[in-house]
Amino acid sequence: MANEDRLGLDVIYVQAKRWKGDVGVGPLREFVGSLSEHKAHKGVFITTSDFAPGAREFINQVSHKIVLINGQRLAELMIDYGVGVSTRETYVLKRADEDYFAEG
Repeated sequence: MANEDRLGLDVIYVQAKRWKGDVGVGPLREFVGSLSEHKAHKGVFITTSDFAPGAREFINQVSHKIVLINGQRLAELMIDYGVGVSTRETYVLKRADEDYFAEG
């Protein structure tokens, strides 16, 4: 559970699962039920694998706002925000500075 804003006016529930195969409708149905039970309207469901097409269709039909993050997107977000990753090598790309060679 995380507060969307500093005042805690809206709550977002987060569930993360390490999954070997695609996540089907069942776990998402349980997640939506949990949101309803806590009177929450927003959630993020994260998996290290992917979501079955039926699972994505199910989420599009529910009234809750749920973001699905699969393994590929999770890796992209981790790299973008520097979470759980470290820099191994850095490359510097240089170009000629035309002003340096301009006659003045």
